[in-house]
Amino acid sequence: MSVLSPATSSRKTELITNYNKVLESVRNASSLNKEEVKLIAVSKYKPAGDILALYEHGVRHFGENYVQELCAKAAQLPKDICWHFIGGLQSGKCKDLAKNIPNLFAVESIDSLKKCQKLENARNSVPDAKPIGIFLQINTSNESQKSGYLLQNLEEVYETVDFIKNAKYLNLIGLMTIGSVGESLGDGDTNKEFERLVSLKAELDAKYGSNLRLSMGMSNDFEQAIKQGSTQVRVGSKIFGSRPSKA
Repeated sequence: MSVLSPATSSRKTELITNYNKVLESVRNASSLNKEEVKLIAVSKYKPAGDILALYEHGVRHFGENYVQELCAKAAQLPKDICWHFIGGLQSGKCKDLAKNIPNLFAVESIDSLKKCQKLENARNSVPDAKPIGIFLQINTSNESQKSGYLLQNLEEVYETVDFIKNAKYLNLIGLMTIGSVGESLGDGDTNKEFERLVSLKAELDAKYGSNLRLSMGMSNDFEQAIKQGSTQVRVGSKIFGSRPSKA
């Protein structure tokens, strides 16, 4: 395991300042929401020292996009961090995610029943494991390059929800979507893709007697997402700064 290098004093100040600015924007945008909006600090490609600096400031919810990177950071950092896996999840990585991270709070990118089954089976072997929160990713923009359930195939969504409701180690928390560039950067009053997710939430809540959370909105569109009903936003670059390429 690599040694955790704490952030410098100036870096800590920068991170805390950035986080507080985003949090203020979240609270301002959510003034009309009935539910509190959760801010997830997306820390992919950033060192564990950056996460620790915000942890010491009181932040507990962090998002990561890659299983290997998340496993490495989770091993170094405090065990009461609530990790959100928000990236594309390969079926073969479900076991690593569920077994190696006891404090895995949620997987926000579930797009198949098979992945839920693999998470459930793997979590079963973790002593005193807490259930994993599940968000179903919905491809509301119908873009071929994006993962997620398609709105025209809702039977697959129902099948997955039915499985989760009977699972021991999974809890259905909500729905997630990623807005297209055109909608996220557009100048319209509403984002049509966010609107579609709100409609699906209403349908599923009525069908299952639930109150699903909505995880929609990132650095460029989180304020619009909150205004349209998002109760969870995923913000990275506005908190941590620009990221290097994966290479």
